[in-house]
Amino acid sequence: MKKTQTKILLVDDEPDILEIVGYNLAQEGYQIVTASNGKDAIAKAQKELPELIIMDVMMAEMDGMEACEHIRKIPELSNVIITFLTARSEDYSQVAGFDAGADDYITKPIKPKLLVSKVKALLRRLKEQEVVTDTINVGGIEINREEYKIIKGNVEIALPRKEFELFYLLASKPGKVFKRDEILDKVWGNEVVVGGRTIDVHIRKLREKIGEDLFKTIKGVGYKFEV
Repeated sequence: MKKTQTKILLVDDEPDILEIVGYNLAQEGYQIVTASNGKDAIAKAQKELPELIIMDVMMAEMDGMEACEHIRKIPELSNVIITFLTARSEDYSQVAGFDAGADDYITKPIKPKLLVSKVKALLRRLKEQEVVTDTINVGGIEINREEYKIIKGNVEIALPRKEFELFYLLASKPGKVFKRDEILDKVWGNEVVVGGRTIDVHIRKLREKIGEDLFKTIKGVGYKFEV
């Protein structure tokens, strides 16, 4: 086992889950930090600056959804990958989770080998994103992929990871209609199964933050960015 510099924050109010998940990931060489509730998770995330956060949804004091929203507002953690850990019996809405700022979700109980594979896929996605250093200037908007920064009219606009990636994709080819399947594949990847409603939620937020008229809906097909 070779120890890596990759740090993972595990958040769950069940000690057994923390122990089992933590043990299996530690065996792969990852540095493991744990928290037992949402408030503790926010503090640990700010202190440890992990690359990945695996967080339970239903917890006392502060649930995973609320904690995720708080973490997404912390500049130093703008690039952290957050995946929810959910029980099969929970009434969990994928759209609500992604709307809160999550990148993915894992259903428990999960087999150790599958868990490790999932984590590697998530971290590989982060690594692939980090090598892109392009800056796009379109319609008076500067989009810096390396710094995950958007500047419009000398004002910096903060976006959660998936909103930024969706905006970057559409703005990379103004006027091009991106089909829903293409958006899902390029923004969410093959590891995640989400519905078209997830895209709609993210487009709505982009319209609110960047401009209502910049994002065009092509009914039955997809979306395009138009300046």
